[in-house]
Amino acid sequence: MVSLFIVKAGKRYVSDFLILCATLNRVYSVSHYSVPEEMEEGSVVASLAEDLGLEVKSLKARNMRLDVIGSRKFMEISLETGELYITERIDREHLCPARTSCFLKMDAIIDNPIRIFNIEVEIMDINDNTPSFRRDTMYLDISESASSGERFSLNNAVDPDIAKNSIKTYYLGENDHFSIEIQAGRDGSKFADLILKKVLDREEQGVHNLLLTAVDGGVPERSGTASIIVRVLDVNDNAPRFVRETYTVNITENAPIGTLVIKLNATDLDDGTNAEIAYAYTLYTFEKTQEMFSLDSNTGEIKLRGVIDFEEIKSFEMHIQAKDKALSPLSGQCKVKVFVTDLNDNYPEIIIKSFKSAIKESAAIGTVIALISISDRDSGDNGKVDLSMNQHLPFTLNKSSESHFTLAVSEPLDREKVPEYEITFIVTDRGSPPLSNNETITLELLDVNDNAPVFPQSFYTIPVMENNAPGAMLSSVAAYDPDLHENQYLVYFITEKEIANTSVSMLFSINPENGNLYALKTFDYEREKEFLFHVEARDSGVPPLSSNVTVHIVILDQNDNSPVIVSPWHTQGSMAEEVIPRYTEKGSLVAKVVALDIDSPQNSRITYQFLQIPDATLFSLDRFNGEIRTMRMFSYKDPRHLRLVVVAKDNGNPALSATVTIKLSTAEQVVKAIPESTQVPLEYDVFSEVNLYLVIGLGSVSFLLLITILVSIIVKCQKPKTTKAHAVPPACRNTFIPPRNPNITDSTLISNDAYWYSLFLAETRKGKVVIRQPIPKGAGYIVSSMPQSTGQTETSESTASTLQDIRKLHQVTRERQESEAEAEAEARVG
Repeated sequence: MVSLFIVKAGKRYVSDFLILCATLNRVYSVSHYSVPEEMEEGSVVASLAEDLGLEVKSLKARNMRLDVIGSRKFMEISLETGELYITERIDREHLCPARTSCFLKMDAIIDNPIRIFNIEVEIMDINDNTPSFRRDTMYLDISESASSGERFSLNNAVDPDIAKNSIKTYYLGENDHFSIEIQAGRDGSKFADLILKKVLDREEQGVHNLLLTAVDGGVPERSGTASIIVRVLDVNDNAPRFVRETYTVNITENAPIGTLVIKLNATDLDDGTNAEIAYAYTLYTFEKTQEMFSLDSNTGEIKLRGVIDFEEIKSFEMHIQAKDKALSPLSGQCKVKVFVTDLNDNYPEIIIKSFKSAIKESAAIGTVIALISISDRDSGDNGKVDLSMNQHLPFTLNKSSESHFTLAVSEPLDREKVPEYEITFIVTDRGSPPLSNNETITLELLDVNDNAPVFPQSFYTIPVMENNAPGAMLSSVAAYDPDLHENQYLVYFITEKEIANTSVSMLFSINPENGNLYALKTFDYEREKEFLFHVEARDSGVPPLSSNVTVHIVILDQNDNSPVIVSPWHTQGSMAEEVIPRYTEKGSLVAKVVALDIDSPQNSRITYQFLQIPDATLFSLDRFNGEIRTMRMFSYKDPRHLRLVVVAKDNGNPALSATVTIKLSTAEQVVKAIPESTQVPLEYDVFSEVNLYLVIGLGSVSFLLLITILVSIIVKCQKPKTTKAHAVPPACRNTFIPPRNPNITDSTLISNDAYWYSLFLAETRKGKVVIRQPIPKGAGYIVSSMPQSTGQTETSESTASTLQDIRKLHQVTRERQESEAEAEAEARVG
């Protein structure tokens, strides 16, 4: 065998050397190569064709190929250059784990003729792995009693590299207690033992933190570290110790059982059960002392178990032992001296020798209530006592001798503020600390009639709905009296007075026992809106006391009056008639419906709407003011006579209503009525001169006849006045809802403010003068309308006559209703 070493310099080959082995006179040869691991892909290992003596140009024709034996194919042959190159990065530790040598065996095969070349590539190791420990932290438990030089095994580090690249040595961080010793195994591996070079003391340092470093022999070298935590185990080498050898404590006599005398605290520097301490009395402590004081074995607390009396024993002495709980326990001792301090332990006494348990609240200042004596069995300052009361009260203590006192009234008393007093007497001695005692007595105040009845309110406003049932309860006006018994029994009555010429007792009654207020009649909002009177409450004391309160009865309105159509005027059961020109423009006023309602403004709010209309496109109705206007001009198709039905509804709940039927006629021309004559216009299809004269004549005769009838009525209603004899008074009619036919030219109505303006517009449009005057006592207003030709003097006389007639009518109606209501109320009360 001949070995040939070729060094390639200046070429792109990565390998440092090439070993070619050829066997002469055989059909095959073996080629050896060496490459380091971790070479990059594409790196050239050798010029295989040249080494095998093959022509590069014939490689492709002879189908040269590479066959890898027993491993992955990490290399390949280039048919263009004949070079052997790396196709995949090679990791020696992964390819040949735990082996010192690593080879890749391959066969290079060619055809024409077939030849096989054996190739071996040795993979050389490089220092590409860092030493590492199996555990990053190692824990060691070493007793503080361990001797110097004792050895402890440590986990060794590992390095996948081989030879000089493997673990070379270990280093231990600087410390005072430990060192390491490096050992070598049969396989050449290195490991370290931990050596204790200085004795440990857990009380000085319980834990030691060390750092172990492993270093390999590669260039450059690599290293890895691990922490070593040494926990020092305790040994019971310290005895418990008290802060002092002797403790001195002072305790007062009569201290309560369970009082903490002292808390002992012994310390032990050891750990665990070696430091757990139990306290106990030693044999030098008397049994009586152990019976008087308790010792907690765990906490060292000494508490009082019995009652200490200074007169029996003045001091105690205890011997205490503290022992740890180790297997071989150690102990320490101390002495406790307890000195008893004398106390003022006798309480002063109070004796009530005489006492009045009840007095009148009117008792005079200086009235004696009780006699009291005090005493104390102690002597000196401990036997000197002082007497006082626990709070400020309307009483005073007067000292009559060294140990006797009297209790007397010092301020005016008031049972209604304080009905009884809890009087606590406190007696205190002058000892240190002072002792005190107390005694409580209860003093009751007897009532006198010194308080008048009191109403919760100074003024009562009671709403009452009209049309109430007679005898119905309205409200309660009960008062209260802070006095007692007969002094607080109250009687109620209504102060007599007249309301609208009627005694208040005829209108209302009150229950004398409870103050419940009742109505004796049915009220009408339209006649009476409010009542004001007084209710008096009187107690039964001697002498009796009383007080009164003002009661304001407010009558609430019900919707019990239907609206009344006042314009256009029509008699009962008839329809109103209106005539308008047929050529009336769009939006012209045709008629105005005015309705009145004598209920309250809320209930008397009127709205209007069509109930019946022949053509909804011809007329419109304003729902608030009742104006009927045209929506378009009349056409030849529209009838000449139209019938409209309008309903007027009030705002009550439920709503009441009234209807009016208006007969509306259209004419080519309309003759306006003379103000003194009838207001119903005449409608003719054709006005000739003869017809016009006939109409004027008939109108004049009718007007004269009407004037004659009205004058006769007025003469009968009132006395003739000489100063106005030359004037003929105009027609006048006074009634709430007066009947009227189309020939009557004036009207007088009772109106609410809400309709005054609407009526004014309606009447003035017809050429009349409208006058409004109030009815006496707020019942409403009188609205009178009369022709404009009537003079001012006649208007005043007519108005005066109208008011007089209405007053008479109201008086008669009210008297009749009151008589009926009183009779009905008396029947219910009975």
